[in-house]
Amino acid sequence: MRVLIVDGHSVIFAWPDLRKMHARRTALAREALVKALTAYQDFSSVHVVAVFDGRGEKTSDVTEPGGVQIFYSGAGQTADDLIERLVARYGNEHEITVATDDLMEQQTAISFGAQPVSTDGLKALLETSRGEFERALKKRRRATH
Repeated sequence: MRVLIVDGHSVIFAWPDLRKMHARRTALAREALVKALTAYQDFSSVHVVAVFDGRGEKTSDVTEPGGVQIFYSGAGQTADDLIERLVARYGNEHEITVATDDLMEQQTAISFGAQPVSTDGLKALLETSRGEFERALKKRRRATH
């Protein structure tokens, strides 16, 4: 299985539109990112996991049916800690890509067998996937008419 693990706040602070939303209300930026990641998951069949720094006592995992898996780090840990644990645990079982601009996180991902992608690379990946999906949809519509 192909898996994309996204460092949510790394992406939010790197993408100007999400950074502006975050300045107004953190939840808006998270929701917009998750919406984009859900579309990518739907287009690509890649399982997407978004990881955010949390404020709770323990790590929490939220998944809507068919949606992106979302983790919030617990007290005393960061999203980076959680990403490292996920990659260390599942790196040998799945083809994992980690999206972050944190160079240390990218190096750790590589050491566990994952592929890193920058936040700009993630944006390009999402845009390419959307374009391919739209072209396939147009082609299918032409074939049925």
